[in-house]
Amino acid sequence: MSITSANPLDRVSLKHQPILDPGFLPAVVWNRAYRSLAEETSDSRTMDLALERPDGTAFRWSSVLLPDLPEHSEATLKYVERTLKFLLWQKGGSRVKIAGAPEVVEQLKAQYAKGGAREFDWDFIGTKIFGEPISISAVDAADLPEANDSVMPLGRHLDGCRIGFDLGGSDRKCAAVIDGEVVFSEEVVWDPYFQSDPQYHIDGVHDSLKRAAAHLPRVDAIGGSSAGVYVNNEVRAASLFRGVSEEDFEGHIRGIFGTLKERWDGVPFEVVNDGEVTALAGSMSLEENSVLGVAMGTSEAAGYVDPDGHIRPWLNELAFAPVDYRDDGPLDEWSTDEGCGVQFFSQQGVARLAPLAGFDFGDMPFPKQLVEVQEAMKAGDDRARKIYQTIGTCFGYAIAHYADFYEVGSLLILGRVTSGEGGNVIIEEAERVLADEFPELSIRLVVPDEKTKRHGQAVAAASLPSSKG
Repeated sequence: MSITSANPLDRVSLKHQPILDPGFLPAVVWNRAYRSLAEETSDSRTMDLALERPDGTAFRWSSVLLPDLPEHSEATLKYVERTLKFLLWQKGGSRVKIAGAPEVVEQLKAQYAKGGAREFDWDFIGTKIFGEPISISAVDAADLPEANDSVMPLGRHLDGCRIGFDLGGSDRKCAAVIDGEVVFSEEVVWDPYFQSDPQYHIDGVHDSLKRAAAHLPRVDAIGGSSAGVYVNNEVRAASLFRGVSEEDFEGHIRGIFGTLKERWDGVPFEVVNDGEVTALAGSMSLEENSVLGVAMGTSEAAGYVDPDGHIRPWLNELAFAPVDYRDDGPLDEWSTDEGCGVQFFSQQGVARLAPLAGFDFGDMPFPKQLVEVQEAMKAGDDRARKIYQTIGTCFGYAIAHYADFYEVGSLLILGRVTSGEGGNVIIEEAERVLADEFPELSIRLVVPDEKTKRHGQAVAAASLPSSKG
């Protein structure tokens, strides 16, 4: 497929066209076209960016940019803004400092502000997660902070008697683990989403911990996971607690795991996003590091294990990370942004493609639409196959895009969208794209085995804290 426009950067060629989504413009292809042109253009410049958090954690990124000329301004803004958006949701931070491109800073400040195109990100990542609105400023290169990602790595501590738990929207999973072996596990049904009393949540988690502790001679450490954003063991944003008032959230839920730690005599206690624990479980099972996990379910969840075998204090909320750079890409109603991962790699993505494939599900809820497509796939319906082929093609390009930001050896694929034969089609198409378009990448696509699915998450969660505290 050839994409042409007045902008020469849009003249990119795709070897694989998503069968139901021919307008898809992969972020990785567009970005590489921009950098290639910048490297070939005289008077190009280097931009250095730092993304900071209030606690001093800092991340760095740099890139060649086209010269500061009117004919390049639109492309350069798109390149920098889309990359910044990715970094905000991958790494997380509220203070953006840029050296080498002052004109871009002013444009970004207008977008990441109240009333701007990125107001959602400005407020959600800034105020809700890090306690202050996102700020963007131009500085001299000498004034940029050094990279500082020195938070203690978590995971792979298997010694002693431990409890691992995972909090879901319909059940609480909890396990007792002794020296890495599960001696007890159970799922307890609960209904957290619309419970306004914070005590419901505190007592519910505490009850699961007590049930697991009854099968241990002692408790040396407790580790847990849940969907949402957790920073330094604090709840910053999580749908589980959506029914709790803002006042009660600040007074009781933000520090819920500190409260529980006190109930358990201050034993080492760590809680992180469930995507991180899934990636850690996969890494432990595969006995490999540099593992990126992507779950295609209600949304797109992700987690990452670094080359040293640890999870890092990153957000990895790839549902909001852009993967499609066309100007009229699919819209995410929540963030009001276009082309983000959730519209491609989730049950929302399936529902978006279903009418393009010829299905008419009307107002059927997304989970039921996914079931219908899965049943059609079992029956050999070519319409369903085209949905999975489209997801797989887009995913192949997205994986290459992720590889520009993560060091990836293996990519763990899971989630309801990838179950059954449709999941095999997604993997086959993604592997075809990677082989044909990005032969320099050596990334293995892996589906977790049954043992990892059953007990891996609990063991990985339990392994989060060091028993030495």
